Amino acid sequence: MYLCAMANYFSSEFTLGILGGGQLGKMLLYETRKYDIKTKVLDSSAEAPCRISCDTFVQGDLMDYQTVYSFAQDVDLLTIEIEGVNVDAIEKLESEGLKVYPSSQTLRNIQNKGVQKQFYTANEIPTSPFQLFDSLAELKNAVISNKRVVPFVWKSTTGGYDGKGVSIIRSAADLNALSEGECIAEDLIPFKNELAVIVARSPKGEVLTYPVVEMEFHPEANQVEYVLCPARIDEEVAKKAREIAEKVSIAYGHVGLLAVEMFQTNDDDILVNEVAPRPHNSGHYSIEASYTNQFEQHLRAILDLPLGKTDSKVGGIMVNLVGAEGFTGDVVYENIEQIMAMDGVTPHIYGKKHTRPFRKMGHVTIVNKNLAEARKIAEAVKNSIKVISK
Repeated sequence: MYLCAMANYFSSEFTLGILGGGQLGKMLLYETRKYDIKTKVLDSSAEAPCRISCDTFVQGDLMDYQTVYSFAQDVDLLTIEIEGVNVDAIEKLESEGLKVYPSSQTLRNIQNKGVQKQFYTANEIPTSPFQLFDSLAELKNAVISNKRVVPFVWKSTTGGYDGKGVSIIRSAADLNALSEGECIAEDLIPFKNELAVIVARSPKGEVLTYPVVEMEFHPEANQVEYVLCPARIDEEVAKKAREIAEKVSIAYGHVGLLAVEMFQTNDDDILVNEVAPRPHNSGHYSIEASYTNQFEQHLRAILDLPLGKTDSKVGGIMVNLVGAEGFTGDVVYENIEQIMAMDGVTPHIYGKKHTRPFRKMGHVTIVNKNLAEARKIAEAVKNSIKVISK
C-alpha cells in the first residue's frame, strides 16, 4: 500500500480510492476510465451511481472511522466526492504515509461552516459579517435581547446541502421552524449576483482558476437552477473574483479542486460565501464547454500531473434536473426526446432510480457561441423536461 511515489498511474495496479459514490464520483469515473486508472469507491448506498463504473465498490458508512480506515488499506491515493467523511480516519491514514487530497486539515477547516467563516476572518478573506451560536436557544435569546437584529441569514454549521440548512430569518417567529444545533447568523447583504470560481491546485503548487460563473437560484428550494459561463459581469469584477478565489485556495493549502461561491455586492465588492473542496455543481458546464473539464482537472491535480487549460471553448449554461414537486417513486424523464432535438443540448442522467421533490437527478448542458441564445435554449429545456415518477 501507499505507493504514491509511483508515477505510472495508467494501465497499472495503482488504485485511486474515492470516498463517496454519488453523481460527482460517477462523473469523475468517466475520466478515470478515459485514462485507465483503477478505482475503488466507498458509499453507504447499495444503489450509488458509482457502483456501475468503478473497479471495486464497497458499501459502508463514510462517517465511520473503522470503515474509512479499512477501506483505504489497499489504495495508493485517496480523494473525496463529498465532505461528509470521517476526518479522524483520514488523519490516521496520512500519519501512516497515505496521500489524501484534500487533506484532513483542509477538511477540518471546511466541514463546519462556523469554522469556515472564522477561517476567512483569520486569513483576511472578505466575507459577510456573522455571529456563531452554540445552539438555537442561544440564537433566540440573542434576537429577543436585540443582540442579533433581524433580518439575517441562518445557517446550520453542519449537515446542510442543496439549499437545506439555510433560511432567511425576517422575524423572531421564523426561528421556530429551524433545526436545533450550532448555527451561524449572517448579515443579509444586498447583492447583484451569486458567482463561483473553481480553483485547481496541485501538490507542487501549480494553481489555475476557471472563468467566473453566474448562478441563478430557485426561489423556494434555494437550489441552483442555472449556471452560466462566462458570468455576465464586468471584466474588472471577474478579475477580482478570480484573484480572491486563488487567495482562498492558497490559504487552505488544498490540493485538487476548490469551488469558491461568492456574492457580488451592489458596490461590486466580492464576498466569499462558502467553499467545497471537490468537483462542484457550478463546474458541470465544463464537461462540454471547457478545454479541460473539472473532473479531469481534479484527477490531474491530485496526481500531480500538469494542469489542463481552464478556458472555455464556447459559452455554456447548465440546467439542474431536480425531482418535480408532487412526485416520489421510480423516476421518469418526461419529454427528454424534445430537449435532445435542440441544438447544443446534452443531458446527463445521474443514475438515481428514485425521485423525490427537489432531489438532484441530473443536469443538462447547453453550449452556444452566443450566451444569450444559450440562455433562451436553457429556458426552453427547463420548461420542457420534467423529472416525475411512474
